[in-house]
Amino acid sequence: MAEWRKRQDVSWRTVGLGLFTAAVAAGWFALDWRAGLAAEAVAAGVIYAYWRLEWSEWRIWRRRVAGLSYRVRKAGEEAFNGLPLGIVLYDESGRIEWHNPFFRRMTGEESAVGRYLSEWFPALRLKKDRDEVVVLPLSDRVYEAHLRPSRRLVYFFDVTERAVLQKKMEEERLGVGIVMIDNLDEASQSMDDQTRSMLTAKVTGEITNWAAKYGMLLRRMSSDRFLVLFTQRTLQALEQSRFDILDHVRELTAGQKVPLTLSIGLAIGFDGLPELGQMAQTSLDMALGRGGDQAAVRIGERYFFYGGKTGAIERRTRVRARVVAHALRDLVRDSENVIIMGHRLADMDALGAAIGMRRAVRELNKEAYIVLESVNPSIERLMDRVRREEGLIGWFIGPDEAMGIATPLSLVVVVDTHRTSMVVEPRLLRQTSRVAVIDHHRRGEDFIADPTVVYQEPHASSTCELVAELLPYFHDRVSLTVLEATALLAGIVVDTKQFTLRTGARTFEAASFLRRHGADPALAREWLREDLSEFLEKAELIRNTVILYDRFALAVADPDRSYSQLVIAQAADTLLEMGGVEASFVAAERPDGKIGISARSTGSVNVQLIMERMGGGGHFTNAAAQVDGPLEKVAGRLREVLNEFAGEEGFGE
Repeated sequence: MAEWRKRQDVSWRTVGLGLFTAAVAAGWFALDWRAGLAAEAVAAGVIYAYWRLEWSEWRIWRRRVAGLSYRVRKAGEEAFNGLPLGIVLYDESGRIEWHNPFFRRMTGEESAVGRYLSEWFPALRLKKDRDEVVVLPLSDRVYEAHLRPSRRLVYFFDVTERAVLQKKMEEERLGVGIVMIDNLDEASQSMDDQTRSMLTAKVTGEITNWAAKYGMLLRRMSSDRFLVLFTQRTLQALEQSRFDILDHVRELTAGQKVPLTLSIGLAIGFDGLPELGQMAQTSLDMALGRGGDQAAVRIGERYFFYGGKTGAIERRTRVRARVVAHALRDLVRDSENVIIMGHRLADMDALGAAIGMRRAVRELNKEAYIVLESVNPSIERLMDRVRREEGLIGWFIGPDEAMGIATPLSLVVVVDTHRTSMVVEPRLLRQTSRVAVIDHHRRGEDFIADPTVVYQEPHASSTCELVAELLPYFHDRVSLTVLEATALLAGIVVDTKQFTLRTGARTFEAASFLRRHGADPALAREWLREDLSEFLEKAELIRNTVILYDRFALAVADPDRSYSQLVIAQAADTLLEMGGVEASFVAAERPDGKIGISARSTGSVNVQLIMERMGGGGHFTNAAAQVDGPLEKVAGRLREVLNEFAGEEGFGE
């Protein structure tokens, strides 16, 4: 542009010079015509010479501009064809109309014109409504595709190095874990110091070898706790092995009267070591709350569980029961009133525990209410007896009435569940910050947020057993009525299947305590008797039973029939009594439209893990799920889960 302006200035000077010489020559003509002709000749020569000089400069400038334009054009072509950028134009059907040389190098094809992009990128979806960026692999490279559907244009950038670096950063992400020997004290109670040291050394050596094998940093925190640091790559290897250290330690100590087991809590995906450490401890608490002998891995907001193949080990000490009872007693005294609730569709264990907790609160002269949404067949006979007790029936309230009574100073006691989604009235948990949880189920993900007191013992047979243990510590001379003591005993009888499953020494101690305080076994049996109609419904369910993998009994009801949850559970209990059946599963539609699944086990199969995959949970030998959807679809999903579980356990088809 500057050169062009310069040329314009030169042209105007030439015109000005011509006009000046013409004026001088005209002046000479006025004096003498011969002198004027001479002046004209001189002026013409000067103008011609100056014009020739200007024309020569103009031609040089034109050549310079042409040469520069050519060089710029060639540089643009080389840049367009040589940059690591793929450009593709396609038609409405996704067929390539034109591409640059870089795309040819990407695909290794001489020409891709006329072929479809999906031939190289099957995952690519050419949307028509909006621009987007997607990452696509091709051979050993990774490309970032920028889609411009309005112009039917795609730009491909090679981001392989960035993808490799990002993958390496992900694999090297740091995690923190805690490994705990579950029952070292219980297993070594009768050992001398030398035997205990040898046993501890064997287990410690196994844990040390495990950490070295997977490249983890291991540091001992105490006699039964270890701290581990690991990476994402290590975690993937641990998950592929399904934390085989759990099996190795159990098999290593199988000769002991009480084999040692491990609980592992791992956390990854959090910013900062303090938060990682806190989440690792939370994961360990989750593993212990589910009965131990398993690993709980927290990745971001999700939990993943491995192991859990054995039942929880019963602890012989009552120290925790006393500590929890005293903490709960102080909390009751500082509260305005107490509201007790169990899970929806209350069973005998939930109702018996609620009645027992009400007695504990009343011993401290505090008002206590029991929230009950409705009466179902499993508790109907007990509630008939409650209605005849004028001093008790008045303390049963509905969910709406409970919301009207609750204040920020109220204490909410949740029994026989720890899951927010399962309680009778979840709004009560938000009405006050004072929440206590008493439960015997293995801990799940949907745990009630920030409870003040937690008494969760997966080794216990029932919540009624836990409440019976707490009662003596609430008051020196606790006084139970026959109904209250029998309700607690009935809850234990139901969950232990007449003291045949999940029954430990403390179960009998709790039953003995209740018997001394007036529990009537004959009355409990009367409450638990079946009606003929229930028996026939149960028989109809059992009629549809099939045996899977020579150890699972599966019964799926007819799609056009609905059954109560009680009948579904009773059918699962009955199937478990068949020879060769290690776990039973019954699925049927309930009157509320949901599909109810009940699962029972003799103790060799953890049905809680199976029900968790169906969206439910429960106990090692007693679990359930409530699922939305048609029965056929739910039953198909249950078969898939059983097939997966059988494959993991090594006895699938």
